[in-house]
Amino acid sequence: MNNKYTFEHTLPIAPLKIAALESCNDFATRVNNHIVNFRRNDMEALKKTCSDLEFRGYDCDSYLLDFDCVRFGSGEAKCQLNESVRGTDLFAMVDVTNYSLTYKVCGHTNHMSPDDHFQDLKRLIGASATTAQRINVIMPFLYESRQHKRTKRESLDCAMALEELVAMGVENIITFDAHDPRVQNAIPLNGFDNFTPPYHFIKTLFKHVKDLKIDKEHLMVISPDEGAMNRSVYFANNLGVDMGMFYKRRDYSTVVNGRNPIVAHEFLGSSVEGKTVIIVDDMISSGESMLDTAKELKNRKASKVIVCCTFGLFTDGFEKFDEFHNAGYIDYVITTNLSYRKPELLSKPWYLEADLSKYTAAIINTLNHNVSIGSALSPTERIQRLVQEYNSLV
Repeated sequence: MNNKYTFEHTLPIAPLKIAALESCNDFATRVNNHIVNFRRNDMEALKKTCSDLEFRGYDCDSYLLDFDCVRFGSGEAKCQLNESVRGTDLFAMVDVTNYSLTYKVCGHTNHMSPDDHFQDLKRLIGASATTAQRINVIMPFLYESRQHKRTKRESLDCAMALEELVAMGVENIITFDAHDPRVQNAIPLNGFDNFTPPYHFIKTLFKHVKDLKIDKEHLMVISPDEGAMNRSVYFANNLGVDMGMFYKRRDYSTVVNGRNPIVAHEFLGSSVEGKTVIIVDDMISSGESMLDTAKELKNRKASKVIVCCTFGLFTDGFEKFDEFHNAGYIDYVITTNLSYRKPELLSKPWYLEADLSKYTAAIINTLNHNVSIGSALSPTERIQRLVQEYNSLV
């Protein structure tokens, strides 16, 4: 077992409990299983130096908390704990993008929105705050993160949500690939960690695409817009290849669905002809911008187009992606399992999934032991090792 995942000489600051809301039950179960395996590997070493392991609850078959969020016929709800959390280090997990869950309001069926999930998270915190030793929130897709800045008379929803969680007693907020991590400035005196999955994208890519050549003549990283520049620069620098960028030319005289429509995608960078290009971004929402970028790259004679996005929301469904794959504009789309995916997505020939359950388990285990998490925040060394291993096999 990699020593990054085990702590043979350090006890947790408090017994661990993972409170997974229904929105992320499956993912949390995978995370829990990894933590159980981590701790069983270093259990023997700990027994030699510590006598209070059973009391501290270190060796468990499961760290998942038994609780329920129940609703009344009117749509109101409450959180009910079925076991004590007194003195525990509680990690509350929620996926605010899971629209598959429903509840009844006066006989009518409602699909849960991000607002509903956030309210359930607050109910869980409200039921636990007085007795838990520490409360941490793991929210892979940061609630309201797309409304992170004010450009006119607008609400600052993400900042307000972070302040609300901190006011309720949350000490650490863990998220992944935040749309703009500078939103953490709203809570400068509290823990806010933003993890990114480039290592897992590259690992998935190397596993499924066997004919990649990692050099400037055959591979290029593309930023679909100026907002994804930092992600793409990091990705390209680790692979040692060039980077290109599209910028969106918009019609600012018109507003459609709350935003200015895109007139054209302009490209900045060297030629992509004959190269495999990797488009890196934080999310696929409707996918319109990503599809336009992929089509433009193929029209510029790119040999392969591979999309890497942390969150595959696919708010307009998969039909367009099927169409573009069949037309040869897109070869693969890689997203993580951090957010809800429709079951039918998993069977698509163009879809690949990067599993971040073990990574999330390592983050929780590290924080629970109250040790440095710096290596997890910057996976450069692991990426370099992965590239060397791949190059040695090709």
